[in-house]
Amino acid sequence: MSTVSASTSRRIQAPADRVVAALADYRETRARLLPAAFTHYEVLEGGVGDGTVARWKLHATKKRVRDVVADVTSTDAHGLLESDRNSSLRTAWRVEEAGPGASDVVVTSEWQGAGGVGGFFERTFAPRGLQRIYGELLDELAAELER
Repeated sequence: MSTVSASTSRRIQAPADRVVAALADYRETRARLLPAAFTHYEVLEGGVGDGTVARWKLHATKKRVRDVVADVTSTDAHGLLESDRNSSLRTAWRVEEAGPGASDVVVTSEWQGAGGVGGFFERTFAPRGLQRIYGELLDELAAELER
């Protein structure tokens, strides 16, 4: 097995504190931002930042669906980490100031991939799928905050 990683980023025309607050709001804002690849979304505990537990189904492809139960921790004032209880999947959100009223947001997902031929295809295609899915979420975040 090897680590599989997917990362995508966006510049958003909003201050970092507003961007972090929106990302950390799993109860309201995050639920509005989720693209179609996320279904059955619900907050189980908390709802804002550290200590939140949320559940969803991530449809990576038409046939590949991952049941995620994510424990959310704040890594610092600029970051969140979602750790899946059901797998090795970890998704890190990082927000940095990028000039007056702008922020750079980077989301990176990592997990232990399969071995063999299946692992080859996973390492080849899964990162592109996640980049597309999280790119859609970041587009929604930008639209929400840049209004």
